[in-house]
Amino acid sequence: MTQETASAHLRANSHLPAAINGWKMFLADQGRSHHTVKAFLSDINLLTQFLAPDKTIGAITTDDLNRFLEWIEKGRGVACSPKTLSRRITSVKSFFRWLRQYGVLAADPAEAVAQRSVISPLPQVLADEEYEAVLLAADRQRRAQKPDARPYALVALLLETAIKKSECLGIDINHIELESKDGPFLFVRYASPANRYKERKIALTEDWVVAYNEYLAQYNPLDRAFPWSPRRLEYLLEDIGAAAGLSKHLSFDMCRWTSALRDYQSGVDADEIRQKLGVSKIQWRELFIKLKQLNGEIK
Repeated sequence: MTQETASAHLRANSHLPAAINGWKMFLADQGRSHHTVKAFLSDINLLTQFLAPDKTIGAITTDDLNRFLEWIEKGRGVACSPKTLSRRITSVKSFFRWLRQYGVLAADPAEAVAQRSVISPLPQVLADEEYEAVLLAADRQRRAQKPDARPYALVALLLETAIKKSECLGIDINHIELESKDGPFLFVRYASPANRYKERKIALTEDWVVAYNEYLAQYNPLDRAFPWSPRRLEYLLEDIGAAAGLSKHLSFDMCRWTSALRDYQSGVDADEIRQKLGVSKIQWRELFIKLKQLNGEIK
């Protein structure tokens, strides 16, 4: 179903349930995840509880939406965290922007609704000595009497590339190019068209390639590069952290932020870091503030 088809039967005198159903079809066609669609629809369905059932979508005003959000935050009687409120504002804005974009509404009543951004707590990162201890602990397993290159191949890849857990789990062997004339690289790919903007190539070091080839010889993975469950790989990182003597909990997220911070401290251009992380320019605003905070530049 095309974007136009999802909204074709809607008019300004349509009621909310019909518009919500059209938006549902649109979101599904965009390849959004089941959880994202469910959250967006849940947020917008709350609007049907607040507005009069006979109110048409063309009659909804900015004042209606602001009063709705105030009700969500203070009057509904159900706790609403700042993060949830921010998401619900985003849902409202997305819904009415879609209606305006495809000509259902002449004006977007949500455009003037103020967005409330929520900056989450600062992530933990590895200090320089902890970074070296992690790699050393993993390398010891690689060079043990019974060699195991898997811990090093995993943690060194995360610290080099800053990829997320889901991206790591999605790596196929053919996503790792070892013979490129421009040097080895990882191609981060996504199955969903909605996430294609996150796809990118990230350079790999020759040191990692050596360890990766050892890992391939030891484990002979057939399809996915790391064919284990998310929890198993999380345990593997925890074991590396324990062997390194960390008091922190070594995780995918910690490796990602450590990699980004080390790039920033090394003078890598900010937009290059953004592209390496695979985030949009809007997402990067908050992430860049966090990087500066982690670097001690701002409080």
